[in-house]
Formats: sequence, structure tokens, C-alpha cells
Amino acid sequence: MASKSWLTHLATLMLLVLTSRESVRCNGLTVDPPEDLVILDPGHLGYLEITWSLPASLINTPECPKLYQLEYFNTYKDSWTAVRTPQRTYSAQFDLMREVRVRVYTLLNGPCTNGTMIKSKNYTELVQKPPSTGVVGTAVQDFVCVYHNMKYMECTWGRSAKMPANSQQNLYFWHKELEHAEECSKYLIKNGVRSGCNFTGTPLPDFTDINFCVNGSSSQGPLKPTFTSLQIQNHVKPETVDKLHLKTGPDAQLEVHWDSPVGRIPGHCLEWEVEHNQEGPDGKIASEQILTKQMSLTLSSIHDKERHCFRVRSKLNKYCADKSFWSGWSHPTCHPEKREVAPEPEWALVPVYVYIAVAIIAILVLSLCVGAVLKVRRSRQVKKPDSLLTTLFARNSVVTMAEA
Repeated sequence: MASKSWLTHLATLMLLVLTSRESVRCNGLTVDPPEDLVILDPGHLGYLEITWSLPASLINTPECPKLYQLEYFNTYKDSWTAVRTPQRTYSAQFDLMREVRVRVYTLLNGPCTNGTMIKSKNYTELVQKPPSTGVVGTAVQDFVCVYHNMKYMECTWGRSAKMPANSQQNLYFWHKELEHAEECSKYLIKNGVRSGCNFTGTPLPDFTDINFCVNGSSSQGPLKPTFTSLQIQNHVKPETVDKLHLKTGPDAQLEVHWDSPVGRIPGHCLEWEVEHNQEGPDGKIASEQILTKQMSLTLSSIHDKERHCFRVRSKLNKYCADKSFWSGWSHPTCHPEKREVAPEPEWALVPVYVYIAVAIIAILVLSLCVGAVLKVRRSRQVKKPDSLLTTLFARNSVVTMAEA
């Protein structure tokens, strides 16, 4: 599928080269370009219908088959696309926020040209400017859609820094199986505002262009719309592998294997990336990433003193999708398993601030005790002189009474 886009570009280039070599005149006959070129928008979010009419000079030449070469600028690939058709109408996908540019030539063949294909020298061209509606700088940012394990799809977006407060955003989508565009039925809410859409329960076809438009309204006017088109098989994110299994074999071999996630993704569509971390006796870790199409991996000549850890993730390969998202990494699995480390003593788990608080309390208690002791000593020193004077006064009184 990845080569499909390349082949399309090559075919377009060859078509342009061939037509540049075709005659413009044959036996004096001049071919005029088509007339009345019109671009119609049926409301399919960028899937436009292009129509034109036969030039008046060729109306009376029914014996000569007529072809038309339409060239339009593919706004999603940033390149010109050319197609040839006998019809006077063609539909193509455009980004409506960019210029729509189409031009068409007339090609004539048959008896009136002696069997020589000739092309009009001039072409009819139409350029349609994008609409100027919407407050500048309010278009959503980082619009991303993820098809989770082919079970359901979610599209998310970010708000612009210039987004007015209390703005309301809406998502609409359309594909060829719908008659008209439909609005998201299950919005994702983040911080009170719409930030995405969950399509669980909404059937979406694969290998089919699905068009999206995110617009909205605000107190300052309508928000700038954003248009995009995608195919869901190119936006798959596989489920994370649940568990890895390690098994030792003969000759010091180590085998790693895992199971494909349960879901709709065929096993042959997945490719795997294995991260291998090897820890040596000195504690140094060597890491490597290994890509494989198998769901197993075998290492030879492992040593007892080494420790090997693995984790794995997956994505769709190029044969099933043009691009894909990597799944999440599985939980690491190691051989040998991590040795249990002796738990630290409970006292070592006590936070430092507890020790600081105990020290402060001890200092305060010690200070109070020292203060109390000093206070007692001072009170005793004051009481001793008072008792001495009382004793002396009592003795003097006794002597005086005896003399009398």
C-alpha cells in the first residue's frame, strides 16, 4: 500500500509527459477547451463535484470520440493530479481552507483527426478562494485520530490560545456511505470543554476517505473551521502486549515469546520492536532495539552473571497500511528475575522532620528543667539569711530576760 501513492504520482507524471507530445493541430483542425467549468459543493466537507460542458465548436462532431483531461491541485499531497475521463463531471477531495484549483483540456480522436489524438492548446481553469469566515486564530490545533486496536476510533484536538472563552466546538464527518454529513454523537470533555470525539458504536469504513470538519461558535463570531480527510486503517494503534514469556534452552540459550493482542488486527499485519537491555556484572547496561516479524526471539550464549530484560511493542506493517501508530511498551520481563532487596529497618523509614521535632521538644524540656532547678536554688539562698536573723534575735531576747 505504501507504493500505491508512488505509483499514482508516476502515472500522473507519465500522463502529463504523453499529453505534452500530442498534436494540437491536425489537418488544420483546432480543438477548443471545455466551457462552463463549475465547482459544486454538495456539503460533503471537501468532496467537491467538478462539471464542464462540451465546447460549442465540437457539438456537431458526433463521429469523433471526445475525452477530457482534468488536472487539479491535490491540497493534501501538495501536487497536481491528472485524470482522463469521457464524462463531463468528476469528484475529488479538497481542503476547503486552501485554494481549489482545477483546469480541464479537450482531447479529440477518431475519423476527423485521422486517428491521431489531439489536445486543446488552451485549457479552461477555475480557482476558488477559501472562505474568509471565522475569527482569525481560532482554528483547532493538533487534530489527531487514533483507531484503537481496530475496536473504536477517537479524534482529539487542542484549543488555540486565541480561542474566546465559552466557545463551543462541533465535529462533523462524512464518507461515501452517508447521504449527508453527521455530527459527533459522543464528545470527549476536558476541563469543561469539548476536546475530541469518541466513535464507539459508529461504523466507519476502512480503505475509504472519511472527511472531518471541526468548527464552532463564540461570543465574537463563528470559529475558524478545520478540514481533514483520512482512512482509518492508516491510524491504527495496536493493543499493548499483555505479557512476555522467557524460557531458557540448551547451550545457554534464552527464548523470548509473546502473544498477539486480542482483536481484529490480523497477526500477519503486525511488525514488532523488541528492546533488549543487558546488565553486566559491573552494573553497566547495554541496550539494543530489534525489529522482527515473528512473535519470538532467541538469544544464544548468555552468561549466568548477566541479567537480560525485554519489552516489546507493535505497529501495522507497510503491507497492511501506509502508516500506523506504535502501541505502548509492554511491562519489562527479566531473566533472572530481580533479587529481593532486604527491607530497610522501620526506624530508617521515619522521616527526618520527625527526628528534628523530637530534638526540639527534648531541648525545650531540658531548658524547663534547668530553669526550674535554678529557681529552686535561688529561693533557698534567700530563705537562709532570714532564718539566721530570727535565731540571733531569739537568743538575744533570752539573755536579756535572764539578766533582769
